[in-house]
Amino acid sequence: MVLWGPALGALLVAIVGYLCLRGLLRQRRPKEPPLDKGPVPWLGHAMAFRKNMFEFLRHMQAKHGDIFTVQLGGQYFTFVMDPLSFGPILKDAQRKLDFVEYAQKLVLKVFGYRSVQGDYRMIHSASTKHLMGEGLEELNKVMLDTLSLVMLGPTGPSLDTHHWREDGLFHFCYNILFKAGYLSLFGYTKDKEQDLLQAEELFLEFRKYDRLFPRFVYSLLGPWEWLEVGRLQRLFHKELSVEHNLEKYGISNWITYMLQFLREQGVSPAMQDKFNFMMLWASQGNTGPTSFWALLFLLKHPEAMRAVREEATRLLGEVRLEAKQSFKFGALHHMPVLDSVMEETLRLRASPTLLRVVNDDQILQMASGQEYLLRNGDILALFPYLSVHMDPDIHPEPTAFRYDRFLTPSGSRKVDFYKAGKKIRHYTMPWGSGVSICPGRFLALNEMKLFILLMVMNFDLELVDPATPVPPVDPQRWGFGTTQPSHEVRFRYRLRPAE
Repeated sequence: MVLWGPALGALLVAIVGYLCLRGLLRQRRPKEPPLDKGPVPWLGHAMAFRKNMFEFLRHMQAKHGDIFTVQLGGQYFTFVMDPLSFGPILKDAQRKLDFVEYAQKLVLKVFGYRSVQGDYRMIHSASTKHLMGEGLEELNKVMLDTLSLVMLGPTGPSLDTHHWREDGLFHFCYNILFKAGYLSLFGYTKDKEQDLLQAEELFLEFRKYDRLFPRFVYSLLGPWEWLEVGRLQRLFHKELSVEHNLEKYGISNWITYMLQFLREQGVSPAMQDKFNFMMLWASQGNTGPTSFWALLFLLKHPEAMRAVREEATRLLGEVRLEAKQSFKFGALHHMPVLDSVMEETLRLRASPTLLRVVNDDQILQMASGQEYLLRNGDILALFPYLSVHMDPDIHPEPTAFRYDRFLTPSGSRKVDFYKAGKKIRHYTMPWGSGVSICPGRFLALNEMKLFILLMVMNFDLELVDPATPVPPVDPQRWGFGTTQPSHEVRFRYRLRPAE
């Protein structure tokens, strides 16, 4: 037993030495992008990247140009920052850039779900069938009723038109969108009051997981936080279990379709539970934060709020906060002002990272004509927030909120944007693109639009402190979908009287 200590120590030294040596030995080959291995062997630039991804990449772009390779925790990432060069990457005609491999490793680590063959294609097939067209319209109706239920409570309106209520805007939006989305997708019991209480409790646990999520992905949790992540994972696996599904009705056809596929593939009930947790996160992790930013921008820009209300009144008439209400869902596709507000919000606050594993050495030709060699096993990465959303050539005054940025002078949707005098196809990329585009984007956008409409049409809204600035982004959230604020913003709301 005494020999185990020195043996384990020697093994650890050997492993660390190998990892460091691997980083030290790598050299830039001819035609490869600029290589920046960072100040620490193996770790490279990992700490600076995780501290503030946006600032790190901006510094690297200023230092190396529109393509560079950096070492992050033993892995090499090649970032392409020129949006005019995105086409070959997103199309990937040679199928040498693999998104699925990286995604499978991530969901196994974060949600405990082990992918089966074909499930990635199945998710896209289910989303095409049930989150578009007639399937989407059916789910829109369920979502609207559920939003009304969550906002009014099971016994009807508990709000009056005389008293203001105060809350944190981020908590308010995230709480309502999460509960409405969860109940719409995963179903109800016969006790609506109990359903709302259970959804509230689940939201509180979801937020605990949400706060740990960025550092969990980067394996930076402390010992007690690892234990907490394990507890939260087990809780969600239980609450979202297929066993509990048997006690519910109204489970969405989208979820039902996917679980049926997994059963037919022989996936165990325990693994189906983990799949449900993954889908809850995918569907509810960004809608609340995005709605927060959209409402905050509307509150900070009264002219935008007026434009949204005027458009909604003209197209929808009176929109009351009530169950089973009549609603012209087709109008959601003909609201260019609201669409522009949402697209501008996503441009300013959505920051996904698009990743592809490079399979086999290959050549990437940039828009400039310059060719670069991509090395087998590296990860090719796009960060559209910096390279597209914040590019002043594409979007003048990129940090400013302009509710009509995506409107033409005639009031229709604007789709023509340019960089260096060339029309650019990918002028915003909040949902990703190519094989990694979000399959539930139409549902998520409609859910947020319905919520914004219910809020601006049914409530008087104001900031507790009208002079409060828009809070900066929490730097830990860069690269993880919609960003979150570094601190809460207080607001007041009051039900508008019926006219």
